[in-house]
Amino acid sequence: MSMGIIGKKLGMSQIFDGRELIPVTVIQAGPCKVVQKKTAENDGYEALQLAFEEERKQKRITKPMAGHFKKAQVPASRHLREIKMTGYELGQDVNVDIFKKGDLVKVTGVSKGKGFAGVMKRHKFAGGPDSHGSMFNRRPGSIGASAWPSRVLPGKKLPGHMGAVQVSIKNIKVVEVRPEQNLLLVRGAVPGGDNALVLITKG
Repeated sequence: MSMGIIGKKLGMSQIFDGRELIPVTVIQAGPCKVVQKKTAENDGYEALQLAFEEERKQKRITKPMAGHFKKAQVPASRHLREIKMTGYELGQDVNVDIFKKGDLVKVTGVSKGKGFAGVMKRHKFAGGPDSHGSMFNRRPGSIGASAWPSRVLPGKKLPGHMGAVQVSIKNIKVVEVRPEQNLLLVRGAVPGGDNALVLITKG
């Protein structure tokens, strides 16, 4: 069974371990409270619903959601996510100490939105000649035949909206865990900008 926690990307930094300078992403991981337990008997699978971040004003919560939090005796929180894990009871805290240095984790988040992008930026097309008078510098070229099939086939790489999609990066190494500050430092970059919501899981 996997373990996981909800976090917020604070930004990037670097750590020197005596041999190399390691680029790290600093994540505020938890604490998260258990709001709901899914069981195999009632729901067909086992999972926990976790709540993360500061308490919300009562007037900003719908009555069904207010009752949902009240049932678990947990303050209304800004974010709810479900993770397939067990071993916790309603209202209990899930903290960053479920991870340790050297763990390989999966980080899921929403990538930065780039807006409308052409094929060279979006799909890494080579483009055409840059010489004077080329008129084919950054264009995609032919997108299909004329006589048959007389249409553009589905899945053709074209210009369009880039980014702002859910991305998961696997096997990211945990460089350091700071339970007293609820901080998790992982090697390299993770999806999203600063203050973006991320889900960290292992197992």
